[in-house]
Parts: sequence; C-alpha cells; structure tokens
Amino acid sequence: MSASLLIELGVEELPVRALPELAGAFAGGIAEGLRRRGVAIGAVRTLYSPRRLAVSIADVAGEQPEQRSEVLGPYVNVALDASGAPTRALEGFAAKAGVAWTALERVADARGERFVHRTVRPGARTVDLVQSVFDETIATMPIPKPMRWGAHAHAFARPVLWLVALYGAEVVPLAAFGHAAGRTSRGHRFMANRTVELAAADDYVEALRAAKVLVDPDARRAAIRAEVEAAARAAGGQARITDANLEEVNALVEWPAAIACSFEREFLRVPQEALVGTMEANQKFFAVLDAEGRLTERFIGVANIVSRDPDEVRRGYERVIRPRFADARFFVDEDLKTPLADQHEALRHVTWQRELGSLWDKSCRVAELARVIANRVGADGALATRAAALAKCDLMTRMVGEFPELQGTMGRHYALAQGIEPEVALAIEESYAPRAAGAPIAASPLGRVLAVAEKLDTLAGLYAIGMRPTGNKDPYSLRRNALGLARTLIEGRLELDLDGALAEAVDLAVKQADAVARARPDAGKGRTPAPADPAALAAELRGFILERLRGYYAEQGIGHGPFEAVAAVAPSTLTDFDARIRAVAAFATLPEAEALAASNKRIGNILRQAGEKGLAIAPAIDPARLEPGPESALAAALESARSAVGAAVAGRDYLAALERLAALREPVDAFFDATLVMVEDPALRANRLSLLRALRGAFLEIADIGQL
Repeated sequence: MSASLLIELGVEELPVRALPELAGAFAGGIAEGLRRRGVAIGAVRTLYSPRRLAVSIADVAGEQPEQRSEVLGPYVNVALDASGAPTRALEGFAAKAGVAWTALERVADARGERFVHRTVRPGARTVDLVQSVFDETIATMPIPKPMRWGAHAHAFARPVLWLVALYGAEVVPLAAFGHAAGRTSRGHRFMANRTVELAAADDYVEALRAAKVLVDPDARRAAIRAEVEAAARAAGGQARITDANLEEVNALVEWPAAIACSFEREFLRVPQEALVGTMEANQKFFAVLDAEGRLTERFIGVANIVSRDPDEVRRGYERVIRPRFADARFFVDEDLKTPLADQHEALRHVTWQRELGSLWDKSCRVAELARVIANRVGADGALATRAAALAKCDLMTRMVGEFPELQGTMGRHYALAQGIEPEVALAIEESYAPRAAGAPIAASPLGRVLAVAEKLDTLAGLYAIGMRPTGNKDPYSLRRNALGLARTLIEGRLELDLDGALAEAVDLAVKQADAVARARPDAGKGRTPAPADPAALAAELRGFILERLRGYYAEQGIGHGPFEAVAAVAPSTLTDFDARIRAVAAFATLPEAEALAASNKRIGNILRQAGEKGLAIAPAIDPARLEPGPESALAAALESARSAVGAAVAGRDYLAALERLAALREPVDAFFDATLVMVEDPALRANRLSLLRALRGAFLEIADIGQL
C-alpha cells in the first residue's frame, strides 16, 4: 500500500531571500530521511509561500521493508574451549544479543569461523517514522538566526502558527513547536482569511488555490511573469524581468496581481541603470522598456492581493518610488558639478588594501599596466592610460556611494556628459567586465585592455601580500578575477604574453608593497618579513589562472586529457592555448589517437630513462645507421610530415598538424613491433633515441598527447 505524504509548516512571513533555500532544505530533508529508513517514495514536490513551507511526496510506501541486522561475534577458537563449552567471550556476546549461545549462527571469513547474531523484524509503519524524520530535518535546516517566541524553548526562522501532516487521508501523529499536526491549513491572509480543511494529502495544492494561495512556486512564478508581461504590453512596452527580481517577488506574494504604474518623465534624464536599480533593489518593481531597450516612464508593481481599488494601490506604489527617484536625480546633478577627473585626487584618501596603499595607488598601477598591454595588443596606449586613470573616479560620487553596484556604469555616464571620448567612457564601465560568472566580457578593445589590467593588478597585489584563497574561502573573489582575466584574453582574442604580463603586474605590486611597508611609522622595528619573490609569485599566479581554465573547458565538454596535454607545453598566450586545446580535443576523437597517445607516452618514458642513465642521444638522426625496414620507414615518414606540420603550426592550424601526424600511426606501431631501442651498440642506440626524440618533438610542437 502506498499514498501521498503531505507536511506543511505554517509560519509568520519568512525572510524573502532565505525562503527558497529553507523550502528546499525542508522538502529535501523529509524525503532523504524516509529514504534512509528504507521507505520507498515517489516524486517529491517542494511547495512554499511566504507563510508556509511544505513538501508533498507521492507514492510513499506504508511501511519499511523488513529490518534485517547482523552482529558479528567472537571467532570459534576464542568462543569455545577445548571441550566445546562456551567461553566468557561467547556468553557475554549472547547475553548482549539477548539469546542463548546455542541460538547463534556461524559464518566463515578469511580468518576462520565465527559466531553471528542475525535478526529479522517487521518494518515500522511510515506514519510512525515521520516524527523522527521531521525532527532531524528541522535540526539541520540552514537557519542562521533562529527566533524564539512566547515562553517556549523551541526556535525557528519565524514563529510557527500551525502544522499539517497527512498520509493519504490519515492524520500523521506529529507534534512540533507546540502544535499537534492536523488537517487544517490556512488561506490567504487578506483574500481568504479562514481555515482550509484538507480531506487528503493530494487535495493540498488545489484546496489552497481555492483559498487564494498559489503554494506551488513554479506556478506562482509563471503567474507573476505572465501578469507582468501582460501589464507591460498594455502599457505599450516590454517588461524587464531578471531572474533575481522575479525570485524575490515570488517569495513575497501568495496570490500575485500586477499593477501598471508610472512616474514623471523628467526623471528619465537620470541614467536608466540608476532608476532600474532602485526599482528592483528597493521596491521589487519591474521596469517597462521600449522596443529599443530604453526605459519608459512606466513600471509594474506586483501586489499580494487583488484589490477592490487598484488605483489606490497604484498611487501607493507611485508615491513610494518618487522620493527615491528624486534622490537619484539630486545625486546625479550634484555629481556632475565636479569633473570626473577632479575626483582622482580624492582616491588618495581611500585605502584599497593596507599593505598596497590607496585606490589612487591602484589606479596608477592599473594605468601603467593598461599602457603596456595596449601597446602589446595594438590598442591606443594613451587612451588606455586615460581610461585607467578615470576608471575608479566614480567611486567618489554620491550616486555610487548610494548604489555601489553602479560603479563603472555611472563613470561611463558622467564621462559622456562631460565630453570625454566615448571609447574612454565605455572602457571605464567595461573595466569591471565580466561582472559575474557567465556574464559577457568587455565588448570594446579598450575595455578589454582595461579589464585585463584591472584583474592582473588585483591578482598580483593580493598574492604579493599573501591573501590567497583557501578552501572555499575567497573573500576577494580572486577565482572570479582569474577566470574573468582568462576569458577576456581568450574570447577577446588578445595576443598577450601571459608570463610577461604577470611579471609586469607582480613587479609593480611587490614594489608598492615594499614602499608601503617602508613608509609605516613602525618600519625597521622588529623582524622584517622576507620580501616576496616576484618570479615565484608570477609562476604561482600562472598556475592559479590555468586551474580556473580547467573548469572553463570542462563546461564546454573538453576533459582532463586535452587540458593536461596543452598545459604541458605552456603556450605563451591563452589564445594559443585555446587553439591548441580545441585541436587536441578534436584529435582525441580520431581512431589513431589512442595508439599514438600510448606511443608518445612510451617514447617519453624511454627518453626519460635514457636521461636518468646518462645514455647518449645523437644530436641528429644519421640516415646511414638506420636499419632497412620499419626503422627507415618511420624516419622517412617523419621527414615527409615535418614540412606540412611546421607550416600548419606556424599558421596555428593545429588540428591539421595533428591529422598529418596521425598518419604516422602505422610506421610507429611497426617500428616498436620490430625494433629494440635499447640495443647494446651505443651508436645504434643513440641514433634510435635521436629518432624517438625527433618524433616526440614533432608532437610537442602542439601538445604532449601522451597525456591523453
């Protein structure tokens, strides 16, 4: 027999941002607790609204399967004496098991025969297990600050008001937080403020819908999206709906109703990012855009009630948004009174890192890096220096002080308003790109230069003062910075020598850290820490960046083997790394790849062992010492392939080069089948080792395919 299980925990309004996680932990904990106890279950539905956490599980078995246990006892040679009588060890084991020793069974293992106590008991009823499952789940839920209420000892995220637990139509014996479970839920606080009697667990979702509660978060989310989009279309535009804003609104309402609102057009002279930011972050409203993506004077609010007087709700929403828009307009007007460049000096008074100086110091280092990088990748070095000098200036403005997430964006707007070159203004904003995992890299060449310089300085500076990420802790987002740097170089096709750029960044950071240390009042007192080793730091940073690329390529279906094969030859630029790894990944699918990879690994081992033994390797292949047959055939095939491979490598057509080398599979296999490399004749052995070195070298021009 099986039936659906429903558990609902009714509460005061839960924290918006924590609600989805709490709901997932509640439903997941109940389901996993039943599984651990051997109870078969079907589909699990996580259900929630601001006033409830619930889980509905289909096809829950009515009881556990038979519970079998086996406890191993002493070995026979210890359990029985010479006369076959039980020893104290066996008697103690039998007494603990609660049976006579003669009722024990015997089993054999590698050490011999031993006694064992086996039991079989009927499984418990599922409804009798729910209490322990529930208690375990509540104890492990992610509640950072549990709340206590009344004179009770118990605590939860918010005060608990009711409890429902049904197995089919049967009320489950469950008690928690001072409530005994029943079949009575509650409807919408305003539209259906009454109890809801549930005949059975499967009635839950529809019964609450009738009481104006959409308890299924997916249905509620879809309803919000549909209502907001319809209201925006009626207002003559299209709604801006982000996943984050939609999720927060979904955790705020039980019965959504979209309300179209408007504000004064004069506010539109404020940069739209600021207006959209305050709408979404502070009020959870949805902006309405025109066909070109520009902000209109319309917005959509989502009420938790279908009001009899929607105009009053509309006026309320419009009333609360005006003061925030007025503040934004004031901030912009005040900020524009000061040229962006004049804010640069103020950066001297803002510490970036105590050991690395101020934001002014950082902007100077980034400007120097941007100039060098621009010159190396063919961008305008003067514009790059200018953009870098201005990139942090908007941090001193009122608007960014109020909305830190607009850093860079307001810098672009202010730069344009003050007549600064458009490409410089755009680069100011793009210096932060990509702003999040999976977000686009900088679109403009100058923006890419600035983004790379910014991330290089952050990585080098924090590594120079020992602030490396550890375990899951990465307070300065260095992993995100490293991946953003790598993505910008690869996806932006910037031919930048990574080692050279890291050396420049580390050199500037180490000099800055030393200068700051010398300038401290306590400089020279006590033990002076050893200065950082720039070469070691740069090498460590290169490895850190490449580790981020491992996951980047794994997400694209390129595995460990191709990555290690290319990393082994250490291409100087990440664009070259990218071209090689994609070629190696494609090569790995060829039928010849496995055999050639094995041969390359074998050749590498032979050459390594020869080096360890101090065996001579001829500087060049001597044709006169090649034996006719497979040895000569391999040398000829290699010589024939070299020019085509060299031309393909020079043009970065690495797949073509590997495909040409794939033709060597048969002569390589024939060579190893017929030829002994480590012969006694030193000259012949040295010539064969030279042939293998040349063969391996041809592949190493692209990658170490032995890693495949």
